Amino acid sequence: MRIRKLFRKYRLPLVVIFLLLLCIGLYWGDNAIKTDYITISSNKLPNAFEGFKILQISDLHNKEFGKGQAVLLRKIEKAEPDIIVVTGDLIDSHRTDIDKAMDFIKGAVKLAPVYYVTGNHEGLTEEYPELEQQLIKAGVIPLKNKLIELKYKGATINLAGVNDPVYEILNGNFNGFSEKLILENLLEGIKEDRADRYTVLLSHRPEFINTYAQNEIDLVFSGHAHGGQFRLPFIGGLVAPGQGLFPKYTSGKYNRNQTTEIVSRGLGNSIIPLRVFNRPQIIVCTLYSESSDTIER
Repeated sequence: MRIRKLFRKYRLPLVVIFLLLLCIGLYWGDNAIKTDYITISSNKLPNAFEGFKILQISDLHNKEFGKGQAVLLRKIEKAEPDIIVVTGDLIDSHRTDIDKAMDFIKGAVKLAPVYYVTGNHEGLTEEYPELEQQLIKAGVIPLKNKLIELKYKGATINLAGVNDPVYEILNGNFNGFSEKLILENLLEGIKEDRADRYTVLLSHRPEFINTYAQNEIDLVFSGHAHGGQFRLPFIGGLVAPGQGLFPKYTSGKYNRNQTTEIVSRGLGNSIIPLRVFNRPQIIVCTLYSESSDTIER
């Protein structure tokens, strides 16, 4: 009885406090960047790549973390990556801000070489050609349906990237093709240059993991799913573009045959402006060779 009276007396302040704490929690969950570490081992990796760090940035969507992206850049600097890979949607087609995107890029290229592929939002905006010019001028290496040799300490692996299918469609390519068929064609185009080397692929879409596996890609970095936007304990993400409700590929590491896919929850938001139990994320992936006798983790 006494508790009820106290509750009635202080109901309004308690409601205000609860709403205030809720707002603080939602803001923190939408802005506090989390760095997640993943290790990958393969007997195809040269020993020279032992401990090689790949830092993944995905789905920034023009979001700002501190003035000039200072908060995000400090997180990256602390991780000490060997390369940085950006897996699409650096900008947002609903509110494209090239200057804000370049604030991040100009800081990132000072920390490590930056490699980049398009997402669907790059295809949806007419301003992408201008962004691409600025990316190249800043020193970013766009991997537009191409494969390059990534050399490190005298050894070599492959690093490849493919455009998002939406980018290809809206640029007049593959008319009448499904997104899956477009991706299959893009991967076929880089197949003959792969030789017998370990191959890392940057591709925005995680839902095509079977296609990556069929093409015998060793390691894939993707994003696009935004972690399922709202994440529930023991359930995971609730909705993702291209996967619908209760999506399967939203966050972390997935294996299919010899292929490992790493899916970033990303950093920003687009149509849905809020994340729940789904903090912005950067991923640091460290490579190890199974043939090495000196693995330290």
